[in-house]
Amino acid sequence: MKGWLLIGCLWLAGFTGLIAQQQTLVPRTRILMDTGWRFAFGHPWDAAKDFNHATSYFSYLAKASYGDGAAGTRFDDRAWRMLDLPHDWAVELPFDSKGSLSHGFKALGRNFPENSVGWYRKHFYIPKADEGKRIAIQFDGVFRQCSVWVNGFYLGTEPSGFTGMEYNLSEYLNYGGENIIAVRVDATMEEGWYYEGAGIYRHVWLQKTDPLHVITHGSFVNPIPEGNDARIRVSTSLINEQLKEAGCTVRYRVIDATGNNVSEAAIRDFNLAPWQQKDIQSELKLAGAHRWSLDTPYLYTLVTEIRNGETIKDRIQTVFGIRSLRFDPDKGFFLNDKPIKIKGTNNHQDHAGVGTAVPDALMGYRLRQLMKMGANAYRTSHHPPAPELLDSCDRLGILVIDENRLMGVTDHHFDYLKRLILRDRNHPSVISWSIGNEEWGIEGNELGAKIAQSMQAYVKTIDTTRAITAAISGGWQRGISNVIDVMGVNYVGQINTDQHHQEFPKQPMWGTEEGSTRATRGVYVKDDAGHLLPAYDARPYPHFKSIEEGWKYYMARDYLGGMFIWTGFDYRGEPTPYGWPTVISYHGMLDLCGFPKDVTGYLRSWWTKDTVLHLLPHWNWKGEEGKVKDVWVYSNCTEVELLLNGKSLGKKKMEPLGHLEWKVPYKPGTLQAIGYINGKKIRETKRETAGEASKAVLSADRNLIRADGMDLSVITVAVADAGGKVLPTAANGFTFELEGVPDG
Repeated sequence: MKGWLLIGCLWLAGFTGLIAQQQTLVPRTRILMDTGWRFAFGHPWDAAKDFNHATSYFSYLAKASYGDGAAGTRFDDRAWRMLDLPHDWAVELPFDSKGSLSHGFKALGRNFPENSVGWYRKHFYIPKADEGKRIAIQFDGVFRQCSVWVNGFYLGTEPSGFTGMEYNLSEYLNYGGENIIAVRVDATMEEGWYYEGAGIYRHVWLQKTDPLHVITHGSFVNPIPEGNDARIRVSTSLINEQLKEAGCTVRYRVIDATGNNVSEAAIRDFNLAPWQQKDIQSELKLAGAHRWSLDTPYLYTLVTEIRNGETIKDRIQTVFGIRSLRFDPDKGFFLNDKPIKIKGTNNHQDHAGVGTAVPDALMGYRLRQLMKMGANAYRTSHHPPAPELLDSCDRLGILVIDENRLMGVTDHHFDYLKRLILRDRNHPSVISWSIGNEEWGIEGNELGAKIAQSMQAYVKTIDTTRAITAAISGGWQRGISNVIDVMGVNYVGQINTDQHHQEFPKQPMWGTEEGSTRATRGVYVKDDAGHLLPAYDARPYPHFKSIEEGWKYYMARDYLGGMFIWTGFDYRGEPTPYGWPTVISYHGMLDLCGFPKDVTGYLRSWWTKDTVLHLLPHWNWKGEEGKVKDVWVYSNCTEVELLLNGKSLGKKKMEPLGHLEWKVPYKPGTLQAIGYINGKKIRETKRETAGEASKAVLSADRNLIRADGMDLSVITVAVADAGGKVLPTAANGFTFELEGVPDG
C-alpha cells in the first residue's frame, strides 16, 4: 500500500475498508455512501468521449427513466476506476502553465476538456423490507455542475459546488435488488478565484425514514439564557409523505453532556393530511444551564420523537449550545455578556495531498493548529463549509462567520441562503451570517445597498438570533457598508474606520480580512528568481498593514470587534506576487501542510496566555560568514537578551504587542535568546548551526488511530545531522511505502 509524502508531511488513514455506517436510532437511519464508487473521465462537448450520454432519441429531460449512456442502468462500468469518497480528481492532475492561476495551474478547465468532466457510478442494494419507507440521497458537496440519476431516472442538477443537495429516491428504487446511482460532474467553469477541486469531495448519505418524519434540517433549537437557567424554544417541521392521514404526538427531551435527561415537553394528538407539512413550536425550561463558551464549549442534545400512538415513527438528535451573542457599536463583540476580541483567520478548504477532499479528522487537526497560535474564530471564505467543520468548531469552542457564496435577490439566490441557514443554524459556533464578500460591482453604490437590505431582511425571516455581516473592500460610507448589521472591513489600510464609526455610530464593525502578510516558511532572503519571499512580517502593499500593525490597530479601538487574518493556511491558487510555476499562495500563517510560519510566534505572544519566546531566522548560512542577518524575536516577555556563542548582544525591552530586532553578523554556532519578566529569567530558546544531512526523523501527532478508514495521523518528517540537530535548509526528497495488514 502506497502512502503519500506531502511536503514533509505523511498522513496514515485507518487501514480497514470503510464500512457503511449508520446511526443506531430507529426507525430513521442515515447510511454513509462513501465506499465502492466507480469513476471515469467524460467530456464537456464530445458525446463519443462522454459515453454517448444524452444522444438518445428521447432525452432524460423529456421522458422519465430515459437516462442514457453512463446515466443508464445497462451501461457497463466494470472497466472504470474503483475509489472511495470524498474524492477530488483535480488534485491528482498534473500542473500545467496553461491551467488556471486561480486553481493553482492544475490541468483543468477549458484548456483541458479531457480532464474537466467526471462520471461517478455506484451499485447498491435496497432490502425488500424498506419498501414503504421514504429514502433520499444526500450530497454534502460536489464541485460542480452536478447532475444525478438513479436507475436511469433524472433527479436534478446543482450548479454550485458548495451547496449540498437531497433527492427523493423512494418511488424509483428496486426493492430487494440492485440500484445504480450515476453522477456527472462538470468542473470546466470555476466558481471562485481560488482552488476549488473537482468531484464528489464531501460525504454522500442515504437516509431512510418513515413517511411521517421531520424534514431534513427541520429542527431548530433557539436557547435563551435567563440567569443561571435557560428557555429552549424549539421549532420542528414535520411532513406526512403518504396517501392517508396520520395522527401524531411530538415528544422532546434535552440530554446534557453526561447523557442525563434534564428537560422534557410534548405536543400531543394532532393530525397531518396526506403530504401535509406542518411547523410546530414548543418551549422547554432548563435549570442550571451550562453555557457554551470558548473555554467550555458545553453541548446539549435535543431528542425529538414523532409517535403515532405508541409507535415511534421518527427520532432525530439536534446538538446545540446555550450562549448569548451581542455586537456593541462602541465595545465590540460579547459572548455570554463578556467582551471577546475576535482573533480569527480566513480559510479556504483545501490541504496538502487531498485538495478539497479533506477527511473529517484532518479538519479537526487544522482547527487545532490554528488554536495553538491563539485563534478563536474562523471565517468560511467564501462559501458554505462542510458540516463536519462546524461540528468540530462546536466541540472545540471556535467562533464562526458562516458565509454565503453569491449576493443576489432572485429565488435562486434566496434558496441558497435558506439552505445554508437551515443546515447550520443549530451550531452554537456560528455567530454571524455573511451575505457576501468584496462585491466590487455593487458594494459602493445604491444598487448594492438595495440588494444587501433585501438579503438581510430575508435572512431574518429564517433566523433572528444572529447579526448579518458582509466583507467590504471599497465604497466606504456608501452602498452595502451603510446598511449592513455589522460592517465587515477588508484591510483597514484602505479605510478610515474612525471616520466610519463617527458617521455610523450605531453600527458595529470588525475586520473580516486583515494582514495578508506574504512569506515562504523557513526562508529569510527574497529570491524573485526562485519565487521565495522572506518569512518576516511585512506589509504586502504600502497601503495594507502587516499582521503586527493590524493587531495593534484593532486592539487600540474597542469599537472594533477583532479581526480575521488572511489567511490561516496557505492554499492553492492566488500565488501573488508571482505566477507560474508557483502554484500556492503565500498568505498563510501556516503552510499548506499545516507547519507554522514564524509569524505565528507573534500571534502566540499576543493571542495566547502562554509565555512565548520565538527566535528567527535559522542559523545555517554556510558561505555567508560575516554577513549581517536580521534577527527577530517574538515574545511576551518584558525583556529579551540575545547571545551569539555565549556573548551577549544586548538586552532590549519588549513593546506591548510588538517584537524585537537585532542586526547580527553571521558566525556559525549558537544564537540564543533569553526572556525575562520583571527581571527574572523565564525562558530561553536557541538556533544552532547544524552539520551535514545524516538521517530522517519522523514524529506523529497521534500514535494510535482508529482502523475505520477515516481517522488519520499527521507524520512530520525532519532531516537531521549526525548529532540530531534538525537541518532547516535541507531539501531532500523521500519516498514512502507502507506494508503489512493490521490485526482485525
